[in-house]
Amino acid sequence: MTDNDNECGSLRILAVARHLRLFITMLVLAMTCWLLPSELRAAEVARLIPAPTLDDTTASVAATEVAVLAGGCFWGVQGVFQHVKGVTSAVSGYAGGDKRTAHYETVSSGTTGHAESVQVTFDPRQITYGRILQIYFSVAHDPTQLNRQGPDTGTQYRSAIFTENEEQARIAKAYIVQLNKAGVFNATIATNVTQLQGFYAAENYHQNFLVAHPNHPYIVINDIPKIENLRRVYPDIYRADPVLVATVGVPN
Repeated sequence: MTDNDNECGSLRILAVARHLRLFITMLVLAMTCWLLPSELRAAEVARLIPAPTLDDTTASVAATEVAVLAGGCFWGVQGVFQHVKGVTSAVSGYAGGDKRTAHYETVSSGTTGHAESVQVTFDPRQITYGRILQIYFSVAHDPTQLNRQGPDTGTQYRSAIFTENEEQARIAKAYIVQLNKAGVFNATIATNVTQLQGFYAAENYHQNFLVAHPNHPYIVINDIPKIENLRRVYPDIYRADPVLVATVGVPN
């Protein structure tokens, strides 16, 4: 046997080992997710909820409007809104804290005040702010979880709506009251509504993460079901081809 044969054999063994480790990792993650209590498997459930009774139904003179929403890991929230008709951009980032601490490693400590958020830019002539919130509450995340979302825990994964003006705040707060009174969810909505002080785009490798890594174990377990739920629950506003954003964050 030549040295080349030995080298090829070693490479084949390494390749098999890598595939085996990946398979085991995915299996463990899948079993862990399956064994979690149902309230922690937020991505598997989509609720049919009523549309907001208070909404901005008049076509705005502005070509675009922006909603900043936090609902757990921004990979899935971004992925959902990238598949919504009328949305022209969905950027993963951070809101709720200072610009100096808007970096993934720092935000992940849970001490910065930031929440992983998504800046959703949309055409108000095609979709209203209230409709954006309906998708947010019913498909993008579970709004009853406090300082967590599914397997992720910490204030950086909290449910929060960061409003740009008084009209957005009025619509969001009224909708939460409406949903709580209707008893749509099994628990009280934990979503916090606060004025937006600043949104800071996340690192480049976080942008379009679901689209770029559809086979990532976390995406498969937690986020792909959200896209499927969006298509099933809101077929009239689902778009098969996601609207992608340029890499707008800080370098990798």
